[in-house]
Amino acid sequence: MECKYFGLCGSCKVYDLSYAKQIEQKKEYIKELFDIQDFEFFTSESEHYRDRAEFRIWHDGDDISYGMHNLEGKGVLKIDECPKVSHEIFELMPKLRDYIQKNEELRAKLYSVEFLSCKSSVLVTLIYHKPLFEKFKDEAKKLEKNLDISIIGRAKKIKVVTSQDFITQTLHVEDKKYVYKILEGGFSQPNSKVNEKMLEWVVSHVKDGRDLLELYCGHGNFTMPLSSKFSKVLATEISKTSIKSALYNSQINGISNIKFLRMSVEELTSALKKEREFKRLADIELEEYDFSHIFVDPPRAGINKDSLKFISKFENIIYISCNPTTLKRDLDILKEDFRVVDFAVFDQFPHTNHIESGIILKK
Repeated sequence: MECKYFGLCGSCKVYDLSYAKQIEQKKEYIKELFDIQDFEFFTSESEHYRDRAEFRIWHDGDDISYGMHNLEGKGVLKIDECPKVSHEIFELMPKLRDYIQKNEELRAKLYSVEFLSCKSSVLVTLIYHKPLFEKFKDEAKKLEKNLDISIIGRAKKIKVVTSQDFITQTLHVEDKKYVYKILEGGFSQPNSKVNEKMLEWVVSHVKDGRDLLELYCGHGNFTMPLSSKFSKVLATEISKTSIKSALYNSQINGISNIKFLRMSVEELTSALKKEREFKRLADIELEEYDFSHIFVDPPRAGINKDSLKFISKFENIIYISCNPTTLKRDLDILKEDFRVVDFAVFDQFPHTNHIESGIILKK
């Protein structure tokens, strides 16, 4: 990837190496950190790989620019393009800026812009440092029609949806097609091509599955393809928005062997031990599940000790991690009772030090 802001923009901290050199650097880091030689490494496109992005809006009189953090950590760097973002977002960025710059009402106090894209559509969220003006929806509808996009307006405690607040993404895994409704504001994997590789890797390495328990399921990104490998799936998540999306996604994909449950790991542990009763479990008989695998995709902080103790009760653990250091910490504990069957690295973010990993553990 070539970018005129390399060395200036804080988003790409690894800008002085070719992509091939970046891959070698990341491989060496994983080898040293985990004391491992054999693992799979899945690469990304080196440009136009991000389906999700956000930018500050910098005002200079009546002119506006997109803004990113300066690499030196001070101030904002004004930019007019970003070759990391998807082709759809890349082509839209100058058109959106020019339109808003000419529209005083849409421009005033605009603080930032968020993009969410797929091949068929782009959803744009305009975030303001003021209450949305009275005719915002009318002006946003004109903008939508002009650029063929969807618009959401946000201000403090206010959200205005002009037409829709989601995109519909299609992913292909093992010759099967999965459709996802991705809601604005909810978490989604920003690199869809590498996401497909992660899903393929996980699904292809599941052997002899009976029932699956999934923690931190989000909108069902992994849940949908994994359901084909198990008799029954129980998937948990604490976010109401994510559970709502997951339920919808299972319906549009015609998948009927998944039960989604809004519950924390601590609550689920208490329920399985029969320490507490939960109304949310009224239509779920936990005794009917014969879990052979547990799947976890925790936040960057990894898994706390109590939750590690809980997942250690299962025969097989599938662990997706966005932070190698917390993965190493957790793995050092799990390796007392488990062996690593498979290890993979997924390069979601070229030109950064970020590394996504996956391990499959067997007791």
